[in-house]
Amino acid sequence: MKSTAKILIIIVTWNKKEYVIDLLNSLSVINFPREQLDILVIDNASNDGTVEALEAQFDDIEIIRNAENIGGTGGFNTGLAWAFDQPDSRYDYLWLLDNDVVVHKNALSELVTVLEENSETAIAGSTMMQLDYPWRINEMGAFVDQQNGTLVFNRHYEEISNWQGTPIDDLLVEDADLSQQLMHCQPVMDVDYVAAASLLIRAPVARQAGLWMDFFIHFDDVEWCLRIGKAGHRVAVSAKSLIWHLSAAAKVPNWILYYDNRNILYLLAKHSGDIAVNNAIRNILKKTLYYKLIGKADLAELHLQAISDFEQGLTGKKTIQLPYKFERVAEIGRILNAPSIKKIIVPWTINMQASNIQNIFVGVMKKRPELDVFYIVSPYGPQRQLPNTIPIFMPKFVVSRYIKYFRLRNQFDIALQSDYQTIFPLSWIARKNLFVNDENFCLRQAPKLSEVISLSILLVKKWFQVGK
Repeated sequence: MKSTAKILIIIVTWNKKEYVIDLLNSLSVINFPREQLDILVIDNASNDGTVEALEAQFDDIEIIRNAENIGGTGGFNTGLAWAFDQPDSRYDYLWLLDNDVVVHKNALSELVTVLEENSETAIAGSTMMQLDYPWRINEMGAFVDQQNGTLVFNRHYEEISNWQGTPIDDLLVEDADLSQQLMHCQPVMDVDYVAAASLLIRAPVARQAGLWMDFFIHFDDVEWCLRIGKAGHRVAVSAKSLIWHLSAAAKVPNWILYYDNRNILYLLAKHSGDIAVNNAIRNILKKTLYYKLIGKADLAELHLQAISDFEQGLTGKKTIQLPYKFERVAEIGRILNAPSIKKIIVPWTINMQASNIQNIFVGVMKKRPELDVFYIVSPYGPQRQLPNTIPIFMPKFVVSRYIKYFRLRNQFDIALQSDYQTIFPLSWIARKNLFVNDENFCLRQAPKLSEVISLSILLVKKWFQVGK
C-alpha cells in the first residue's frame, strides 16, 4: 500500500564508521519515498572519524554529537528527546535502528503496512537475520518469561536453506516473505517485544510512553515494549520486514554481562515483582559459579557487581576495568612461541579454520619441533583438525571422561578453550587457559580450588538471603 506517512529514522552509533555507512547506503535504496524520511544520527563521541565520514558522504542527514559515550540508552533517548521537541504533527512514526544492521528494500514499507492496517498495534518490528550467516534467523520478535527474566526468541536459528550462498547484497533487494518460506509462520505476529535494531513506533505513543530507563545498554528496548504493552497497545513483528544484524552468538560475553544481569533485575522489579526478581538473582548466582569454575573469575565478579548495584539502586553507565586483555587472533603466535610454553592441549571444540589459527599453529609447530601439542579427540567426532599432534581419545561415558581429565591435570602449560563451547574440566588441567573465538583471544590463569570454595560459601549465604 502507498503511504503518506512522515517518518523520523533514529540511528545511534559509536565507533562503527563502516557499519553505519553501510546502513545509510542500504537506506538509500529502500522502497519508501525519500522525501517522507528524515534521518537523525546520534554519535556517542566516536573517535574513529565517524562524524567526519558521514558529513563528507551524506548531506541529507542530521547529526547530533554527544559529548561522551552514553550508551545505546542515552543515544536513543537523545534522539527521542529531539523528536519529542518537534511539533506533534511533524512525524507519524519513529524508526529506531541499530548502527550495525543493513535493511531489506521493503523493511520500512512492510512495518508501515502493519501499523496502518492494525490500529491497535503501536510497535512493529523487523525479523532479524544474522549478518554472519545471512540465511539464518536470529529472532522474529520475542517473549519475556516474567518469572525469571529469560528471553524466548521466536524462530531462533531457523534457516532459509535456499538462501545459503546468496550474497547479502542480493538478499537486500530480492523479494522476501518468510511467511511463505517457513512452515506455520504468520505474516504478522504479536510478541512481547521487538528489538530496537529495527523498531517502528507511532510517534504519539512514543511521546506518551516517554524515554527509556537509564540502562546504558541492553534490555532498554525490552522494558519500553513491555511498558507500552501494559498501556494497552499491541507489539508485533513482521515476517516480511527483514534486517541483517551481527548475531549475538558471534559476540563473546565480557563487560556487557554486567548490564545484562543488572538491567533484567530492574525490568523484573518494574514489571513482574519480588518473586521474579528473586528467581533471577538465584539464576545470576548460578552463573557466577559457572564462570568461576571455567576460569573466568573476572566475569564471575561482574555478576556479583550486577546484583550489588541493583540492590543499591545504581543505574546508568558503570566504569568497568577487566584484569585480562583481549588480543587479535593474529597475535596468538606470540603466546605459543614463548620458550616457557612446552606442552599445549587443544580440544575438538575449537574450529581451527573458523578461528583462523590453524595456519598459526602449523607455523609454530614447524618452528618449534620440541613443542608438544596434544589434541583431544571428540568421543562423537569429528576427527582432529591438526596434523602431527598427539591424540588424546575421550570416552563417551561422562564419568570416564571426567576421570580422564583428572588424570591429565598439571601436565600442560596452556589449555586452549573455545569461548563458544567451553569444556569445564579442561580449565583445570593446565597452568593457564587460552580462550579463543573467531576474532580474539584472552590468556587467563587457571581457576584455584581455594578461591572456588570461598566463592561457593559466599554464594550459598547469598542464596538463602535472597528475598529476606
